[in-house]
Amino acid sequence: MLAIFTCYACPLVIYVFSYFLGNADGMGSIRNNELHRACAVLKVPLQQLKILNHPNLQDGFGQLWSHDLLTEIIEEEVTKHDIHTIITFDNYGVSGHCNHRDVHRGVLKFLQTNSGRNVKAWELVSLNIFRKYCGPVDIWLSILSAKIHPSKVIIINEQPWKSFKAMAQHLSQWVWFRKLFVSFSSYTYANTLSRINP
Repeated sequence: MLAIFTCYACPLVIYVFSYFLGNADGMGSIRNNELHRACAVLKVPLQQLKILNHPNLQDGFGQLWSHDLLTEIIEEEVTKHDIHTIITFDNYGVSGHCNHRDVHRGVLKFLQTNSGRNVKAWELVSLNIFRKYCGPVDIWLSILSAKIHPSKVIIINEQPWKSFKAMAQHLSQWVWFRKLFVSFSSYTYANTLSRINP
């Protein structure tokens, strides 16, 4: 999944873009509805949510995605919605998932082939295992890291319960270990973004 959006605190429009339905277990229509409900919790208007479900971009660890195809789709969406900021995964993809990593490479290729456009891209920095699961403690670690690396931006979630509620909309995936992940994951409380320079 790729989120293309801008800052909540700014009077800007947020778009959420997913390349697939999450049909790896044949539950695509259920997961489609779950994503709609999660966006409603986060106050993202449904007209600003797009689920592509491209046959060559299906969910799965064995599914490698074409960076050229991703670049083409990103360019189309950026042009269609006049998007100026993209936020995506970093090269590790938070969990190492190959689809997340492919999205990063697609965004990077888009930036390299569209250098004349006024589009900035930021990547969500993947954390080591300790920081990934230290929960709200990572707010302070993130702030400290940003002081050492001033080019990074820290986004602190002032309403972590809302993240929990949005994730709970994904009932087909809302199993005990995901509940623990959302409760203890640093990503629920703070996110570090780094500017992508192609």
